[in-house]
Amino acid sequence: MAKEFDLGALLAERGAERYELHDRHLNHQLPRMLRTIGFDKVYERAEGAHFWDADGNDYLDMLAGFGVMGLGRHHPVVRKALHDVLDASLPDLTRFDCAPLPGLLAERLLAASPHLDRVFFGNSGTEAVETALKFARRATGRGRVLYCAHAFHGLTTGSLSVNGEAGFRDGFGPLLPDTAVPLGDLDALARELRRGDVAALIVEPVQGKGVHEAPPGYLRGAQELLRRHKALLIADEVQTGLGRTGKFYAYQHEEGVEPDLVCVAKALSGGYVPVGATLGRDWIFRKVYSSLDRVLVHSASFGSNAQAMAAGLAVLAVMEDEEVVANAAAVGERLASRLRALVDRYELLADVRGRGLMIGIEFGRPRSLRLRSRWTMLQAARKGLFAQMVVVPLLQRHRILTQVSGDHLEVIKLIPPLIIDTADADRFVDAFTEVMEDAHEGGGLMWDFGRTLVKQAVANR
Repeated sequence: MAKEFDLGALLAERGAERYELHDRHLNHQLPRMLRTIGFDKVYERAEGAHFWDADGNDYLDMLAGFGVMGLGRHHPVVRKALHDVLDASLPDLTRFDCAPLPGLLAERLLAASPHLDRVFFGNSGTEAVETALKFARRATGRGRVLYCAHAFHGLTTGSLSVNGEAGFRDGFGPLLPDTAVPLGDLDALARELRRGDVAALIVEPVQGKGVHEAPPGYLRGAQELLRRHKALLIADEVQTGLGRTGKFYAYQHEEGVEPDLVCVAKALSGGYVPVGATLGRDWIFRKVYSSLDRVLVHSASFGSNAQAMAAGLAVLAVMEDEEVVANAAAVGERLASRLRALVDRYELLADVRGRGLMIGIEFGRPRSLRLRSRWTMLQAARKGLFAQMVVVPLLQRHRILTQVSGDHLEVIKLIPPLIIDTADADRFVDAFTEVMEDAHEGGGLMWDFGRTLVKQAVANR
């Protein structure tokens, strides 16, 4: 008889080796980076928007696993749905049947997207984007895809082709035919469309990198141009969708915008089972699945698995029952308005922008000579170090987890669980205010850490 597997015993025995195991067997730069910035914490448990360490200290999560934890961690409704689906012993992934859960989840998603007709389920955001790229090329018979400068759509080869960050693309070419256009520039879009070879434009209504929103009228104008040239509009809602910006989809903030394909993932998982979905118009799906011998022309081995579908159904039920989208709008407005009130108070704080619970805090060159000299020192070593100087004391002193919004950016991005309350928002603003006060007063510990970052940046050149 096989020895019983005991996960709890394994974690108790080997859990303390977590950083050494990553260093030895996984991405060795991850533990190195975490130790460098003092993020090598050991979290013991999590619930909702909070973590706790072994000493019982509470940490506020303003990162949500890069947006995956839309409902926070271990929501009881999602947990129960997963227990229920496991206990049901369903004949999952037979590949030659039509299981009920995928159809039910597709029905719920499409109810929030009434101009769309069909859904393909994969396993991640980048798969959702890959699907949209393939479907657009097949539906239009064209090969080139346009994307916006500074975009992020994933890191697999197709989605990397529409990634606006050279640091991610370098060393992985050749990629698919693609062209970047500036976000908001309709003239640039029109010039590319006149060449007649464009399948689609893919766009994040609010870009994750830097938290830049499409200007008013841009999505509607782009849609009109694309339709005129028989190309498609793809909305990448992997991070912005499912309530993040205070609407179910971020494109819904602009009246009349109806993308041909929409990509979602992250929060649909409930934080448990990876899932991605590509929603589209009926005619596009009929072009892809054009005959019986093309029935499996695009598929995913684990797509539509029962656990992922159960998690997605539970997430959408919770969002409706607990009015999660309205909470994101209300708490996000409170958080953003309190942060915007600090812009005139602190010269290192340049801008606060975003929608709902997707907020960018940008820092900029100060006016006073004393602060400007320190800012210049950091910028000369590596752009983005000041933002990292803010992120570190937020965690170390105030036990709040945040992230810098992208490489070489002086922007912190807030994408907390959508279930945070006003007390959580106020806790962040109070902590952030203390950090900014320290920075402007020339607090020794913060600027000492800045010098450490400068040395590290120089050493990495």
